[in-house]
Amino acid sequence: MGNIVANLFITLDGVYQAPGGREEDTETGFAFGGWQLPVSDDQAEAAIEAEIRRIDALLLGRKTYDIFAAYWPHQSGDIGNTLNRVPKFVVSGTLSAPDWQGTTVLPDASAAGRLREEYNEVHMFGSGVLIRSLLQADVLDRLHLWLYPLTLGQGKRLFDSGTIPATFRLAEPARSFPKGAVSLVYERAGDVRTQDMPGI
Repeated sequence: MGNIVANLFITLDGVYQAPGGREEDTETGFAFGGWQLPVSDDQAEAAIEAEIRRIDALLLGRKTYDIFAAYWPHQSGDIGNTLNRVPKFVVSGTLSAPDWQGTTVLPDASAAGRLREEYNEVHMFGSGVLIRSLLQADVLDRLHLWLYPLTLGQGKRLFDSGTIPATFRLAEPARSFPKGAVSLVYERAGDVRTQDMPGI
């Protein structure tokens, strides 16, 4: 049985919108596109590239798929070759004829669960809305947060409306990088429990 792993580049205040470029996603007037690279470093970038080389299949939400499909088919190198080679899956209720070679459309987040029966490492990048849907459907095995040391005060946030109550456990040791980014890999650990602190 394989794993579905969501990789998300995220700020300290939970923003995942447009880490890679100024024009990547300007929805709602977002003014900080391209925030990731200035707070990244060679070690963090090498770790991300190693993560990408592990994947057997790529799973994306529609908006991230459109961004990737417009860029990566025209790229080579380790990352481009990997993303163009592996099977790709996009969850969408409106896309019928995907342009990126090797793409299959899935109707909803629940349908993505079957990918674990066919592939060892199904990885996502971005796709915050889909991450919440996968958590809701209980088909996300690991949440890999690449946490960067900055706050933006605006933009799309992962844990926004629609977030389900859940607890998580650290699945791998945390890794830190020279400019302050941290890699955190979590697995679901069950429901939220409550308990009073002593003396309260």
